[in-house]
Amino acid sequence: MARKDSIEKLRATLLKRRDALIRSAIGDLNLLQGKPSKTGDVLDAVADTVQAELNSQLLEVESRELAAIDAAIERLDEGTYGDCESCQKPIPLTRLRAVPYARECIGCHRITEKRKSHPAAMMNRVFDSYQADTA
Repeated sequence: MARKDSIEKLRATLLKRRDALIRSAIGDLNLLQGKPSKTGDVLDAVADTVQAELNSQLLEVESRELAAIDAAIERLDEGTYGDCESCQKPIPLTRLRAVPYARECIGCHRITEKRKSHPAAMMNRVFDSYQADTA
C-alpha cells in the first residue's frame, strides 16, 4: 500500500512539473517571437542571436521533458507506471523520486546507455546496412 501512496504523490509531482514547464515554454516562445531591436551595433545583434539560440535549445529540452512527463502520466492512467519497460520489474521508488518520468530501472537504463555509447552501436546507426567482413 505504501508504494501505491508514493506513486500517487509522484503524480502530483509530475503535474506540478508539467505546469511549470508549460509556463516556462510559453515564456521562451514569447522571447523567441519578440521583435529584434533595431538599435545597437553588430555586437548587440550577435548577442541577441546567441540569446535566441540558447532560448531555442532550452525550449527543445523542455519540450522533450514535457513529452516524457505526459507519457508518464499516461502510464499512471493505464496502471503501468513504475514498471521497467525492459525487465518489467518495479522501478525502485528512490529512482522514481529522482526521475519521476523514468521508464526503466537503473540497471536496464545503464545497459541501454552502454549500447548507445558503444562505437559499434554508433556505426550501426550511421550505416543501417553495415555488414562486417566475414572473410
